[in-house]
Amino acid sequence: MFFELIGTIVAGAAAALIVWALNRTLKGRLPKWLIPAAAGAAMLLATISSEYGWYGRTTANMPNGMVVAQAMEEQAFYRPWTYARPFVSRFVAVDRASQRTHPARPDQRIVDLVFYGRWTRTAKVPMLFDCAGARRADVVDGIDFGTDGEVLNAEWRSLQHNDPVLKAACEGA
Repeated sequence: MFFELIGTIVAGAAAALIVWALNRTLKGRLPKWLIPAAAGAAMLLATISSEYGWYGRTTANMPNGMVVAQAMEEQAFYRPWTYARPFVSRFVAVDRASQRTHPARPDQRIVDLVFYGRWTRTAKVPMLFDCAGARRADVVDGIDFGTDGEVLNAEWRSLQHNDPVLKAACEGA
């Protein structure tokens, strides 16, 4: 966030400097308000560019085995350009490299879900999926596993069969 702020300030200063140099070259023929207007416009464009580029930069730098399961787009009245094209403010990725199964229960698997947010910390949460039953359970204290891989004391939540996170976690099951 700090580097984005610095980048925005630098963009504004660079635009102001360019307009100032152009005005000086033209011997003061440009209106005086053009320098701060150019700085403001450059800062706004830098901010918008950073907002729309965040998702692509973040997904490009994810480790191997991570698959984006669901992306949430955002619109806001104080960002009127988002009504023309919403931007991704957060998304959920499935870490397939973390997948754990029991040989007796191949349709059940534990995978790490990674929650990314534009201005929030990344959170990694282990989640238990029953691919055949289209349900999930949080891996929390109190869950136990039997010797045959049976899940004990889990609070299962039903999901739709087309749920994007379930599909990503169970692909290949």
